[in-house]
This record gives sequence, structure tokens and C-alpha cells, in this order.
Amino acid sequence: MEKYKDIGLKLTPQRLAILNYLDGNKEHPSAEDIYRALLKRFPTMSFATVYNTLETLRQRGGLIELTIDPDKKRFDPNTEPHHHLICVKCKRIVDIHGDYKLPIPNGERAGFEIIGNHIEFYGICPKCKKANSL
Repeated sequence: MEKYKDIGLKLTPQRLAILNYLDGNKEHPSAEDIYRALLKRFPTMSFATVYNTLETLRQRGGLIELTIDPDKKRFDPNTEPHHHLICVKCKRIVDIHGDYKLPIPNGERAGFEIIGNHIEFYGICPKCKKANSL
């Protein structure tokens, strides 16, 4: 929680609950997922509170917004460089930690200085694969 104090986020009980939900979460939840998970504990909390908290965290570098699913924004509390493996059936997202060098020829860089990359791998997860084979 210290890292969130360092970015100047006021820690209300609702925000603390959101931050606790995100802490170590590897599911890449959407704002709606978080809202539903916390609603029983905070019945007066609005969806806007969750969304605005996530947006503030994103703007201040405490969270990464994933644009993998065009139907809903998903969020990753792991801001360390990493890649993702995505199931094309159920949209499950798994972190992949590895350094994959992809040299881009100078002629294709359009003058850009490359400072990083994010790779998305697509496949079918074991659960969906098993369901398809039944």
C-alpha cells in the first residue's frame, strides 16, 4: 500500500478495498469485476468510484490498462515490464515474464527510438481446450 501513498492517492475505505483487491491480483480484472467483488462489503459504493480510482491509478503509473479485449477495459496492477498470453475463447489473461528481443530494421522504425515492447500471445487455455474435447 506504500506505493499508492507515494503517488498521492487519498486512501478512503473504498479505495483501500479496491487497492487490496488489486494487490497481487493476476486475473487482470475489469472495473466491473472489481465493483461486483466489493459490492457486498460496500453496498453504497458506486461503479464510478471504482472506475475513477482505476483511472487515477493508471494516470499516476500505479496500474496498466490493457486494451486486449475491445468489449471491456482490463487492468493489470503489475507495472513491471512483462507480456501476456490470452485465451481466444474465454479471454483469460496470463502474465509472461521473459525478454523477447524483436529487432526492427531501421527502415521500418519511422525514426522511432525503441524503448520497450509488449507482446500479446494468443491461444486456447487448458480449461477451454478440455471443454472443446468433450
